[in-house]
Amino acid sequence: MTDTQDAPEGSAETVATPRGEGPDGAQEVRTVLDARARRMRRRLERLIGIAATEGNALLPLRNGDEIFGAMLGRIRSARHTVDMMTFVYWKGDIARRFADALAERAHAGVRVRLLLDGFGSRLIEKDQLEAMERAGVQVAWFRKPLYLSPLKQNHRCHRKVLVVDEETAFTGGVGIAEEWCGDARNPDEWRDTHVQVRGLAVDGLAAAFAQNWAECHDELFDDRDRFTDHTPQGDAVVQVVRGSASFGWQDMQTLFRVVIETAEERIRLATAYFAPDAYFIELLCAAARRGVEVEILLPGPYTDKRVCQLAGQRYYEDLTGCGVKIFQYQPTMLHTKVVTVDRTAALLGSTNFNRRSLDHDEEVMLAVLDPTFTATLDRHFTEDLEHSQLIGPGRWKRRALLQRVKETAVLPIQRFL
Repeated sequence: MTDTQDAPEGSAETVATPRGEGPDGAQEVRTVLDARARRMRRRLERLIGIAATEGNALLPLRNGDEIFGAMLGRIRSARHTVDMMTFVYWKGDIARRFADALAERAHAGVRVRLLLDGFGSRLIEKDQLEAMERAGVQVAWFRKPLYLSPLKQNHRCHRKVLVVDEETAFTGGVGIAEEWCGDARNPDEWRDTHVQVRGLAVDGLAAAFAQNWAECHDELFDDRDRFTDHTPQGDAVVQVVRGSASFGWQDMQTLFRVVIETAEERIRLATAYFAPDAYFIELLCAAARRGVEVEILLPGPYTDKRVCQLAGQRYYEDLTGCGVKIFQYQPTMLHTKVVTVDRTAALLGSTNFNRRSLDHDEEVMLAVLDPTFTATLDRHFTEDLEHSQLIGPGRWKRRALLQRVKETAVLPIQRFL
């Protein structure tokens, strides 16, 4: 069951039933969804080797006004521990508000740990860092580029995790910067999705933090860590999947492969950076050819990484040719990382559908089996489509020569995007 405590009105909805059918029809739909959920769960558990947890409550949060308010509220109420990691920590009022909240809790005696990526958070203001450290915040850096071998430079920590008092956790797409503030009302307010988690899945997100903290700091835990047991908070089944900054096939690739190959009815993918390899393009095309409705929502005129957009646009002709629908979001930068499958399963976290997330970076993703939570994300997707433009069949085949040249020019660096 989606957690609706403190949620905006209408933020959760029930599973849709076929029109014109009564209770028997609704029961049939639930039976189908249950069967799909069981099949998806066992495939993910066996092929990734991570058990899903039951009894979780999830609260989807859309855009900065909801996301930052929820995160800051939990930090300010912390009594024991705050563990936070982020790729982006830049400048501005929201960065200072987080710094002030973390410093205040540390000054009050709460154990506060902040893990920053050495590349993504390089723009953080020094006075904020100094103020947090003076207050007692333990700040660690993941792989500062100046001190790395060339082999490690390309492997970053892209995870976004906040765990408070071992009871409540957050993950998703947002960084700590002004770009994420607001409600996607104009190009200065990015569109993104985060999720608040309560229940056993909190441990999986805590482990994602601990894994990276262990590389950067000598002390993994202290007497403020209570290692409390979790009690059921809801009905959502959640598997926490971690991607590692290494070489070879990764669990994150398995996660996406399983959900795409398992889909029977519909796949909806919203991603900020779309630059997969030909293998994953073929997986999407194969799904469309077997009758699955495949919809992909991507940034349009507003993107902070034009080169990554070009790398993905190279595949538009192939995708639309096999029936995949591609939409470009128009109002602002789309930064979400969300997949929904068959009204049953949802993926949400830090992972983009690009080579960098799938091959190179530390990532974390929630695989959620909950039709109510999935329905909410599907509704958000539908609402975003109302502000998007469809790439019609044949349109990309007629694109200008200059566009083709640009797409080809990024091929040598596509594996790094």
